Amino acid sequence: MTSISPETQSVPTNDLGSLVVQSWRGTTPEGDVPYLLACSLGDGAGGPEGTSKAIEQLLLSAGLPLGEGLVHAAQRPSLPVSLLVVPGSAVLTVQHLKSQFVPPETWLEAVGQLGYAYLIFTTRPWPQGAEPGDVETLAAFTSDEDAMASAAHVVLPARSLRS
Repeated sequence: MTSISPETQSVPTNDLGSLVVQSWRGTTPEGDVPYLLACSLGDGAGGPEGTSKAIEQLLLSAGLPLGEGLVHAAQRPSLPVSLLVVPGSAVLTVQHLKSQFVPPETWLEAVGQLGYAYLIFTTRPWPQGAEPGDVETLAAFTSDEDAMASAAHVVLPARSLRS
């Protein structure tokens, strides 16, 4: 579920389209890493191109550079991006945009161990006709150099209701 708060919005909400947040755990030489992919379905008022521009505007206005390396949110406490993790679910917030999702248990375990997730928020829409959550499409999408170059990459501390 995605919601928009009534605060002043930098991007018209009908331009953003439907937001998809997908979570998975990846294994790296350093151990398990919890990943998040956020993107639009490209169904905003201006179609896929207009949606991409609206997401780009949202990310840049949040202080997130696109394709320019990794942002460590813990080093930038005023960054309007956060991740709240509670048993069984999580909420990603980027400025006025909030998206609640239900991650797999393995993702929750990895976040619990590391205390953060690696967020990829791309301006490129999810491929048309592909179901969000399809593992093969997700792997291809996150391996696409153009999609990753059009994304903000953020190491995002996971907050809980206790923190």
